[in-house]
Amino acid sequence: MVYVQRDDKGRLLRVEHQPFEGMNDTLAVESEELSDWLKAREEVKARLDSLRSSDLELVRVLEDVVSVLVERGVIRYTDLPEAARVKLDQRAVARAEIEGLSSLLGEDPE
Repeated sequence: MVYVQRDDKGRLLRVEHQPFEGMNDTLAVESEELSDWLKAREEVKARLDSLRSSDLELVRVLEDVVSVLVERGVIRYTDLPEAARVKLDQRAVARAEIEGLSSLLGEDPE
């Protein structure tokens, strides 16, 4: 048996193996409802992980877009908010340091 909290429409909000404050029901571990909830939770987690991964890739794309726009004179670097410039500068320094360290190790940086 697991302890659950349901919303006012009866949907599962939280599931625990031990009683907890706010719980308002129990379910059998082998129940279909619990199985469906766990599968949906894993699917949401997988999709969020995918978004996080693509966010990291998108950051690099945006850095490259900013660089191209600045190089072509479409925008001036100083047009960017200071917070954006600081973050871009920090990332540029970090990438340069990684490239330097990678070359010492004989590796190609990504």
